[in-house]
Amino acid sequence: MKAIFYGHSSVMLELEGATVLFDPFISPNPQAAHIDINRLKPDYIVLSHAHDDHVADVAVIQKNSQAKVMAIVETAMWVNRQDIPESQIIPFNFGGTVQTNFGTIKMVYALHTNGTPDGQYGGVPAGYIVKSGGKTIYFAGDTALTTEMKLLEQLGLDWAFLPIGGHFTMDVDDAITACRFINCTRVVGIHYDTFPPITIDKNAAKKKFADAGLDLHLLGIGEALIL
Repeated sequence: MKAIFYGHSSVMLELEGATVLFDPFISPNPQAAHIDINRLKPDYIVLSHAHDDHVADVAVIQKNSQAKVMAIVETAMWVNRQDIPESQIIPFNFGGTVQTNFGTIKMVYALHTNGTPDGQYGGVPAGYIVKSGGKTIYFAGDTALTTEMKLLEQLGLDWAFLPIGGHFTMDVDDAITACRFINCTRVVGIHYDTFPPITIDKNAAKKKFADAGLDLHLLGIGEALIL
């Protein structure tokens, strides 16, 4: 099982039986200029919400790959307006678990806002629990620290993808608290350094996590990590 980081919150998971791409925002990101989105062929695209910095490349990547797009109902409606047919969209909602050829994916709570690039209501943001190949992975999406995370404590999470940039989401300190809530020590940071409000001191972040007994991975764009 492998994760590849494509910048911001864009992560590809290579799971047993399928590849899953979260929140594709790559081509508008100057830091990811070396990534050719036309070569990305996921089996599934999963959206945490519909803000442009999470969905900018959905239409192109879906057209190239014929991936199934998974999202909360109202964000899925926006996906359909991008000339992506309903047959390629899997809308679901909080508490829902979808059976796939890689395992299961369950939608869980996230605390953020949500609107679509065309100015429509996008529903509410979400996080996801992925179970595949005997491992359980939490993709938090854009979220503030919330006590709802304590509901994940008993899941036996192997890895968590957590936003750490602050300003729009949790910062490093809140993410460390989130790790205690969810009972997970291995973290991949997302949603940081893309633009000035969310720029962080990476060395300081790693030290804070290490001092808390946590293992923080900050991947370079295009870098892979074995999970």
